[in-house]
Parts: sequence; structure tokens; C-alpha cells
Amino acid sequence: MNSKLEKGNASACQLCKSVQEIAVYQVLPAGYGDNEIIVCEQCWSQIERQQEMDSNYWGFLSEAMWSEVPAVQVLAWRMLSRFKNETWAADYLDMMYLDEHLQEWAEAGSDHVDAADLPVHRDSNGNALKNGDTVVLTRSLDVKGSSLNAKMGTVIKNIRLVEDNIEQIEGKIDGQQIVILTKYLRRQA
Repeated sequence: MNSKLEKGNASACQLCKSVQEIAVYQVLPAGYGDNEIIVCEQCWSQIERQQEMDSNYWGFLSEAMWSEVPAVQVLAWRMLSRFKNETWAADYLDMMYLDEHLQEWAEAGSDHVDAADLPVHRDSNGNALKNGDTVVLTRSLDVKGSSLNAKMGTVIKNIRLVEDNIEQIEGKIDGQQIVILTKYLRRQA
């Protein structure tokens, strides 16, 4: 799991109630209120599409969707929307009510779009990139607005994909957060 801090005294995933490897997860986009919840590694990896979706795993959404925490409700709606072609998920979506503000937040995440319709960030070799990947620079780069020169072969861990531009990722080099074009990267296996 990426480097995330445990939130306060929370001791269990707010979705599945697991106490194993819990961490803070931000329900994006920000600006709709408190968007941080606690999730376990299993939920995190499926939410972020780092692991194949397992519809049998998500049965707990029947309880999570009734949470009093708005960010949990939004995330439950998004996950149910991913399984909308399955009867159980469609039934829960029909029962679920989000006020106008929460429905806007849920839809603003564009998470209810099928995975095939989502743009994919790709490295210089055409490999799909995802949040948390480790990449290597394929050429030396001067960092604009800085005296930093990122040398070819520099390893960048725990990248973040730039949501509105599939040709860019964010990563840290020498402690400095920078944006890098994907055409200058190779995903490390």
C-alpha cells in the first residue's frame, strides 16, 4: 500500500470493517467536504483498480451505503455503480438515496464510467501506468523552475497519475514533487 497515515483513532476500514493494514483514503475530487475515510489494503487496491474487481468481495456495501459519513456513502455509490450490471448492485443502487450535493460529488469522480472508457496513462514502451507504480527515467531531464537535473535511470517510486492529462505523472525526485511526461518513463517491473 502507498505511504499513507492512519487517521486518528480509527481502527477499522469504514467500508468492510477489516482491521488489517488500514490507511487514509481521499475520496476525490476534494471540495465537497471531509473527503478522507479509512480503508483497508484490499478495498484500496480494488477502488484504485490495482487489483481485479471481485464482486463477491463487495457484499458489505449493503451496510456501508447507509453510513452517516458522506464520503463513505459516495464511495459506496461509486463501487455499486461499477457493478451496476449485476442484479444485487442494481438493487442496492435503486434503494440508495444521495442528496443532490452528494450525488454531484459521486458523479464528479467519474468513477461510475466503465473501465474500458477511462483514458490510460502509458509509459514509453506502451505499458499501462497506475497510481503507486515505480518508474525509471529513460533520459536525463532538466526540471523547469529548478536547478534540479534528473539523470537517466533515476527511479521514481509511488507515482500519482495526473487525472486530466494522460501524458503526465507526478513523482518525487530528491524530495521535490515534479510533473514528468510519460514518454520519458519506463515502468519498473
